[in-house]
Amino acid sequence: MEKCYLMTAVVLLGLTVRWTVSLNSYSANLCTSCRYLLPGAGKPPMFGDYEAQRHWQEITINLPIKQWYFNGSDNNLQYWGLDYPPLTAYHSLLCAYVAKFINPDWIALHTSRGYESQAHKLFMRATVLIADLLIYIPAVVLYCCCLKEISTKKKIANALCILLYPGLILIDYGHFQYNSVSLGFALWGVLGVSYDWDLLGSLAFCLAINYKQMELYHSLPFFCFLLGKCFKKGLKGKGFVLLIKLACTVVASFILCWLPFFTEREQTLQVLRRLFPVDRGLFEDKVANIWCTFSVFLKIRDILPHHIQLMMSFCFTFLSLLPACIKLTLHPSPRGFRFTLVSCALSFFLFSFQVHEKSILLVSLPVCLVLREIPFMSTWFLLVSTFSMLPLLLKDELLMPSVVTVIAFFIACATSFSIFEKTSEEELQLKSFSISVRKYFPCFTFLPRIIQHLFLISVITMVLLTLMTVTLDPPQKLPDLFSVLVCFVSCLNFLFFLVYFNIIIMWDSKNGRNQKKIN
Repeated sequence: MEKCYLMTAVVLLGLTVRWTVSLNSYSANLCTSCRYLLPGAGKPPMFGDYEAQRHWQEITINLPIKQWYFNGSDNNLQYWGLDYPPLTAYHSLLCAYVAKFINPDWIALHTSRGYESQAHKLFMRATVLIADLLIYIPAVVLYCCCLKEISTKKKIANALCILLYPGLILIDYGHFQYNSVSLGFALWGVLGVSYDWDLLGSLAFCLAINYKQMELYHSLPFFCFLLGKCFKKGLKGKGFVLLIKLACTVVASFILCWLPFFTEREQTLQVLRRLFPVDRGLFEDKVANIWCTFSVFLKIRDILPHHIQLMMSFCFTFLSLLPACIKLTLHPSPRGFRFTLVSCALSFFLFSFQVHEKSILLVSLPVCLVLREIPFMSTWFLLVSTFSMLPLLLKDELLMPSVVTVIAFFIACATSFSIFEKTSEEELQLKSFSISVRKYFPCFTFLPRIIQHLFLISVITMVLLTLMTVTLDPPQKLPDLFSVLVCFVSCLNFLFFLVYFNIIIMWDSKNGRNQKKIN
């Protein structure tokens, strides 16, 4: 009973933090000086991501389903045209029905563009909170309750830290999006396949992909883990039956989600073109991946043909995630699955085509899942991931919520896991690697100290860059100087983490033992 009370308190605290960030934007119209706290509010012609979500509700409820993804007089795709899979559109339609019942003006065709009112802001923020309550938060709580060999207090502390992760809170409640829906479905999928509810896990992950196509970042670990399970059971027996069941589950779920768009070939192709806009280029804005960072020194987009950029991006992404995927297929285990989710998502973020800064949330979710196993490195990564979105957060005037949520998250992790005491080779999961290296270099005993120093340098750099960005004006000839520096520093950190997580995967000696314990 005490466990239930404590977990409820954790959930309520997580909801309070989320709603507080929401109210920061909701109160925007209460004074002129803070009016623009709502991302894009009062700034035509696009009005920001908040308007994108409202506009999709306007389109889905006023136009027939065949026109949702097509350009037309009533649906200008240049003005926040739908570019997410069908489940996002259905979600927008559901919200639109509720909005129409409350106030039809909120989603009136054409006339509602850039609509702003305190009541509507409250409604939109409530839809994010409800989605969190129904999908993401229950998945986090159940995941932490299912953790093995740790005390109830540790499970509750783990849930608290995950729910306080600032990146997701700031993007969903400040910048305004519904990332918690797709991430929540993905987490339900992780739970399912980790505890041998493979069909339910596959269904949940299919829902995640059909809500946001960026969930493809997680698709290869799911595929390799389930395929490895089939191999382990034998493809001439139970493994083959499981493979057929999984295939039927995936095909059936996609057919159900896409059924209205399968009536005509052109309809299906148009939706796919909207989901994968390869014509937009290698990257957009200032994103902390390889291509954006490297373009500071060499303008890849101007030098190489478009198809070469696409092929180069594919090759780098595929090669960087291949070792971890092969290891997971040959030795499937829940632990290996979690770490491969991190590695593959990070590879996609760093090397794939048309990456957005918010896509780092897809890496942060699996890092949250290994927070208990490597608290020091996970906390560090989650801090860097939030910092990497600094230009976007400052653009949306979310500096104060960012500072408060980051400090709260760091304190929660530091006190719950004693992260500064978890820096030995064993605690960093680097003992097997270090032993291998010491066979050739006996003096290789300083790795933990190097990592501690790198953490200190990383944190100091992030703090200094944040202060410089907020207090100083960039040179006139280099207006994007601070944004570029944020991306550069974040990218260097992410490359280090990619190497680190791959070392854990390739030198992991616990997969077999953990699999026996979970079974």
